[in-house]
Amino acid sequence: MQLSGDQHNIEIHQNRKAFEKKPILNLIYGNFYRDIKKRLIQRSKGVTVEMGSGIGIIKNHIPDCITSDLFENPWLDRVENAYGLQFENNTITNLILFDVWHHLQYPATALAEFNRVLLDGGRLIIFEPAMGCIGKIIYGFFHHEPIALHEPITWYAPDDFNIEKQAYYAAQGNCWRMFRENTLPKQIELGWRLREVSFYPALAYVASGGFSKPQLFPSLFLPMIMALEHLLQRFPTIFATRMLVVLEKAK
Repeated sequence: MQLSGDQHNIEIHQNRKAFEKKPILNLIYGNFYRDIKKRLIQRSKGVTVEMGSGIGIIKNHIPDCITSDLFENPWLDRVENAYGLQFENNTITNLILFDVWHHLQYPATALAEFNRVLLDGGRLIIFEPAMGCIGKIIYGFFHHEPIALHEPITWYAPDDFNIEKQAYYAAQGNCWRMFRENTLPKQIELGWRLREVSFYPALAYVASGGFSKPQLFPSLFLPMIMALEHLLQRFPTIFATRMLVVLEKAK
């Protein structure tokens, strides 16, 4: 899917307003970010950076994380482009992408850039939509971005690619295809170790309505829904709507 690049920033501002009006989202995202925080590695040098920070809520849970996005906004630390980061080689310990991977039209080109800036043994942590049966229904019928499970993936940017003139791209099923269905080409795997792929039913998020739909349950039911999610997590092919991937830069 390709639209005007400004669509990304429009959605950021819409989501920030929705987040402020929906306290349940802070609780749900808090659980996601706590799981991400558990996967961070600690080093005496290097920093933790989030790409595509959007509304910047990661700082509520990982305060020392450097936030960034394609667009300048007062709540973000830096303007950064995944295809041409301004960080020096080997300076980042942890690089976090939350709902960013499916916007990368050329994932292999982005991975090469991520590999450049990460320290040896540094981690790339990806949190994305997952396409279990429930995920396919939710994202396929109730989300404006396509899941694109059968569209070809363009791994590398063309020679004339201009990182300053990117169209809005989205393919929500890309992470599932690459890391659940193992479609990542072998040559791209070089330089990386796949440390973990975990799946979440994330029913609380689905029933919260996210940023654009009405909340379908009273907030006091959240603990019960989370307990149910723990049980359903064993069956990702059916129930997965979210997934977490941890890649480590090979030494």
